Amino acid sequence: MHKSQSISTLRVLLPISIGTCLSLLGDTSLYTVLPTHITEAGILLANVGILLSANRWVRLPLNGPAGFLIERWPRKPVFVLALFLGVISTTLYAVTNGFWPLFVARLLWGIAWVGIWIGGNTIVMDISTHENRGRRVGIYQMGFFIGAGGGAFLGGVLTDLFGYHTAMGVNAALSLAGALLALIFLPETRMWLGNTNLVPVEVQETNPVHTRQFYRTQLSEMASATALLAVTRLAQAGFLIATFGLLLQQNYGEAISFSGMTVGVATLTGLGLAMTTFVAMITAPISGSLADRTHNRWRVAVGGLVFGAVGYGLLTFRAPAAIIAGLIGTSIAAGTNTNLSTSLMGGLGPPNQQGRRLGILFTVGDLASAVGPPLAYWLMATTQLEGVYWTATGVCVLMGGVTMRWSKR
Repeated sequence: MHKSQSISTLRVLLPISIGTCLSLLGDTSLYTVLPTHITEAGILLANVGILLSANRWVRLPLNGPAGFLIERWPRKPVFVLALFLGVISTTLYAVTNGFWPLFVARLLWGIAWVGIWIGGNTIVMDISTHENRGRRVGIYQMGFFIGAGGGAFLGGVLTDLFGYHTAMGVNAALSLAGALLALIFLPETRMWLGNTNLVPVEVQETNPVHTRQFYRTQLSEMASATALLAVTRLAQAGFLIATFGLLLQQNYGEAISFSGMTVGVATLTGLGLAMTTFVAMITAPISGSLADRTHNRWRVAVGGLVFGAVGYGLLTFRAPAAIIAGLIGTSIAAGTNTNLSTSLMGGLGPPNQQGRRLGILFTVGDLASAVGPPLAYWLMATTQLEGVYWTATGVCVLMGGVTMRWSKR
């Protein structure tokens, strides 16, 4: 029975992980190459920021309603349809030119990602229990990190070799392969619902005071789990990614020489951010497994926030060793707490309401990552770049106090 269940779980995790990974290739490639290939895309440089952020803003009003609907509908059709919508958006990158076609494609991608990410995580919750949720969420999120990191590298290489439109065409073909894989092999999981974290029947029936207290505690814990993801996205996706290139430029200029070889700061920025993705990819399943074994996800989250606080602080010293160590620390925090916030939210409340909880969680995460870059540049105007990273350290410390409280309950 245990072996059969493992095989069934693998049948679910592989298609959704591969499908999610391949769906991301077009989006992450666009982030890498669009700013330097505006002529091929037929847009102005002033349009780049609008296009690269349009998908994120369109998700904000959609995550909550989508989560509410996903928990009521069969999972597979929603997830697979979202994957195919992602294929359409990437295909539009490949076959169109001009601002408005690309703008429509970016909106389509934002809509697609709502279904992919909330749908995929809801599927993971369906097949998980309290004892294995962290590890399974971590395995699924490995697909996200591989797609996010690998897509940037692959997009750059393909564009240099074959040109902008051909590179996007290859990405569209790969995302189509992922959608077909999910269509053919992914089983329906809505009735699986491995999560059993319901209010005990005896509490429901005989002690309404305890029941109210139970729900108040769960709502408070949900708010804290949401804040954990918000802090992670604000500091990593909002502050670090938006300013890391500037940190290197201020320290080393436009290029760095190593043993007679000159490396551009843009290349170093890409390598550094790719390293953060790789470290986060490894950390997500490890931290999830550790949380499962210790039965205390909040305690593991405290450790993640410690790594984050120290990592952002190290970036302010600007020495090469400090920057590398800082990137590793912040990446461990990102991988750990992206996983644990999702795992925590999935285990709070009735299992038939997971979709709406995840929708709220990811809405707040998207908002934090969208607000982060302008907030970082506003802080730089008054506190310099060090002020941005000390602010990130500060929010990690504050969040650490909240997680420490929950870890002792």
